[in-house]
Amino acid sequence: MAKVAFLGLGVMGFPMAGHLKVKGGHEVIVYNRTAAKADAWVAKFGGAAAPTPAAAAAAADFVFSCVGNDDDLRAVTIGADGAFAAMQAGAIFVDNTTASADVARELSAAAAERGVGFLDAPVSGGQAGAENGVLTVMVGGAPEHFEAARPVIDAFARMVGHMGPSGAGQLTKMVNQICIAGLVQGLSEAIHFAKRAGLDVEQVIGVISKGAAQSWQMENRWKTMADGKFDYGFAVDWMRKDLAICLDEARGTGARLPVTALVDQFYAEVQAMGGRRWDTSSLIARLENADRS
Repeated sequence: MAKVAFLGLGVMGFPMAGHLKVKGGHEVIVYNRTAAKADAWVAKFGGAAAPTPAAAAAAADFVFSCVGNDDDLRAVTIGADGAFAAMQAGAIFVDNTTASADVARELSAAAAERGVGFLDAPVSGGQAGAENGVLTVMVGGAPEHFEAARPVIDAFARMVGHMGPSGAGQLTKMVNQICIAGLVQGLSEAIHFAKRAGLDVEQVIGVISKGAAQSWQMENRWKTMADGKFDYGFAVDWMRKDLAICLDEARGTGARLPVTALVDQFYAEVQAMGGRRWDTSSLIARLENADRS
């Protein structure tokens, strides 16, 4: 059993912290910017809540975070009452936020100055993966810090991979999001095409999902996409944040991402339709909407 702090109790962090307490058996203290969420977590799982990131991190062996973006991450680490200043030498900070590789490297260096380990460890699997404890975790950082933290991370993960030095976890998550963007757009067009062709979508998916076209998105999202229901997963606003990170990184490396850039603009159209909080499968809505206009 380890002493663990968890910073950020959104739709992902809330269940992840719960798995650390219940499945992992760790002593967990939580912090959330909105204190009511921390109180709700304690009411559900036990443990304790802290008023600041520093207070949560002070006695922890491992400090996890899952917040919104680079600035939020800086706030809970090196900002006023941030965790880094309070962490004990030898403790390890594990960041599960999807953020830039640059901020991962920046905070890894800041942590090292304080004798603290830092791992960038973004996750994939969405809210359902977090709730069921079957996330995929892509980790960047020192191998010794990864080996120390992996048994703790396992409490909410199905797959944990060490991808390389600081920033490599975030870069791998960018690869993941690039793949998802193309897959969802392809699936949207396929379902739209099948409908217009007069095919039975369920029958079509039942056949092609057993062949080379199969994907997680197809298996888990085709039905809700065909039904026009988009409240089952990762929000469009968050996907656009992630794709902006991908496109910014690509500009720096010289990588060409024409399909990703196009799908990002399609998501902007979905936002304009009122779909900011719809899940990412809502790309099909812009095709269906064009049919009705």
